[in-house]
Amino acid sequence: MFKNFRLNTLLLFIPLTSLVFCFNSPKNDDDKMSTIMVSVKNTLSYLHYSPKPINDAYSQEVYNHYFEMVDASKRYFLQSDMAEFAQHKTKLDDYLNQGDLTFYKLTIDRLYQRVEEIDKITQDILNKPINLDEDETLVLEPKVKKNAANKAELATEWKKYIKYNILQEMESLTAREEAQKEKKDSVQKFNLKDTIKLEILSPEAKRIKATQEVKDLVTDTFRRFKKRNKMDWFTVYMNAYTEVFDPHTNYFSPKNKEDFDTQFKGKVIGIGALIQEKKGYLSLGELTIGAPAWKSKQLTAGDKILKVRSKPNEDAVNVVGMLVDEAVRLIRGEKGTKVTLTVEKKDKTIKEVTMIREEVAIEDTFARSIIINSSAGKKIGFINLPSFNADFEDAKGRNASDDIKNEIIKLKAQNVEGIVLDLRNNGGGSLTEVGDIMGLFMNAGPYVQVKDGNGKIQTLKNKVTAPLWTGPLVIMQNELSASASEILAGAMQDYGRGVIIGSPQSFGKGTVQTFVDLNRFLNTTDDFGSLKLTIQKFYRISGESNQRKGIVSDIQMKDFFTYSEIGERYDDYALAWDKIPAAEYQKVNYFSVPDLQKGIEARLLNNKTYQLIQESAQWKENLDKEETISLNQTKFNEVMQTRKAQIKKFKSLQKFNNGLKFTLNPDEALREKKDEAFTKKTENWTKNLQRDLYLQEAINVISEMK
Repeated sequence: MFKNFRLNTLLLFIPLTSLVFCFNSPKNDDDKMSTIMVSVKNTLSYLHYSPKPINDAYSQEVYNHYFEMVDASKRYFLQSDMAEFAQHKTKLDDYLNQGDLTFYKLTIDRLYQRVEEIDKITQDILNKPINLDEDETLVLEPKVKKNAANKAELATEWKKYIKYNILQEMESLTAREEAQKEKKDSVQKFNLKDTIKLEILSPEAKRIKATQEVKDLVTDTFRRFKKRNKMDWFTVYMNAYTEVFDPHTNYFSPKNKEDFDTQFKGKVIGIGALIQEKKGYLSLGELTIGAPAWKSKQLTAGDKILKVRSKPNEDAVNVVGMLVDEAVRLIRGEKGTKVTLTVEKKDKTIKEVTMIREEVAIEDTFARSIIINSSAGKKIGFINLPSFNADFEDAKGRNASDDIKNEIIKLKAQNVEGIVLDLRNNGGGSLTEVGDIMGLFMNAGPYVQVKDGNGKIQTLKNKVTAPLWTGPLVIMQNELSASASEILAGAMQDYGRGVIIGSPQSFGKGTVQTFVDLNRFLNTTDDFGSLKLTIQKFYRISGESNQRKGIVSDIQMKDFFTYSEIGERYDDYALAWDKIPAAEYQKVNYFSVPDLQKGIEARLLNNKTYQLIQESAQWKENLDKEETISLNQTKFNEVMQTRKAQIKKFKSLQKFNNGLKFTLNPDEALREKKDEAFTKKTENWTKNLQRDLYLQEAINVISEMK
């Protein structure tokens, strides 16, 4: 399921030597795309850490990867299309060298043609009675599928796909009914005053409702597809070329780069509202407490957005039918400027609301801490770090190391006896932040070695000699901990400064990227986007690369992802693992891993919850490997009943409580009284922490550290 899972993380911004490729200013989109192709090719050849020869073998790899991206399910192109495309299989290298759009235009024009045809085919299918009693089978695994031989086969394939979605939607409706009934029974059992109205649909009514839902879904899918700019598909095409070099080398269009920067900095200039789309309409989702939309007191979740006036002196733009990302870009703008939304309220009244754009923090990207009281009576500090965020443009912007420092100060004030740093699901970020965070926990020393494409090795060192926290430290990781997370965990492991607990190994991303602005090579005022380029590999101070192998946990606990194909080692184009000489460093050895392992192994051996998590993960992975499913309603329902019985067995995992007690830091306890959104987020966060068996064991381990 996760074979193609990738983490596109940035680790290092560095200056590049000057390269100049001379191009005339493009006159139209075709000229622009051609220019980008040649510029990307030259940049790859000159600056990539391990450049590939641009030849026929490379061309065939790009060809295969491109169709994995464009039509992975083999649901659009016919066999005749693929036969025609195959004539270009060894020519893509030539097209890249020359900026030739022949293959790109052929495939994308054909894709739009097929989408138009399939849109009509699906509407025809959905406007006629659909027989769910036929004994048909849908192939789920693309690797064992073939493209349709003709339009009749294509129609049959889409009819099967629609049936599958209808059956799934019917099953969803049934599940909702069962959940309602369960809730009502619970209310009656405990004599609660809540009134729950059961809505039980007949099988026919359920089929009609499910069919309409699927019709809306398919209609929306094709409507959005047709609205996609062909330049968006060009980004996909270029990434077929770049990602064959390695999975973290990517072309970013200007808007893709803007989105990346927003996520990396953890802030956006706007009104603080989610924008959602359904049936051609855009509407407001959750409003961020304290942000402009919330402060206006005139907007609420569910309001339909009809128009956006991005600037006071401009006409309002009708956004009905517009794609979400296009509307979002109209709403965002410079800090302190006005934006006006025309909305339709739930009572059908129309209202114009003008707001001043502000900086809205994406708080889920920032570090946060809480105090945990262990069963052993110890007070432990817990810090969650979602990413190694950094703002290189704003001196007052937030950085991960500053946030961690502030959290440690707060925890020390509460006299904690140990700290657990959670790097699970942390895909990385800024390399410089790693050294700064390391300096919070230990004395000066090297923390990573970096090698460029010429073989030159540089050792990066933390220079802090007054660490803020010198007590017990546990670092949590899983298969989604990558890049900067792995550098920090690896350094702490090599020094013996902290215990690494979690999945058998982390993601295994051991490469360094930088952004190269393509405009620097062009004589134009247009924005041609950027190339995120792998320019270096990093190595642990022990000399071992993190690439593919990741960081092996000191104390291993298999989790839900362990049985899935997650990690660099599963990517066909990932760079290889290797080793260089170790740097000079002095181990500190704060603890004995074997002693700690004995305790956790004894606890997990008879831990029924842990065993059930393993069984659940293996069962889910086996489900994902199923290649076919019956579309006969009776047989489909039998499969669903079998799955429900299994799911029921795993339901107790949702009720697991680790028994840990959580206490907010004083500043957050005060904020809870004033900030509704923060209160809700805190409630959800602590609920998840209470269900976390792995956190329970991390607390047990740190409580046993001397």
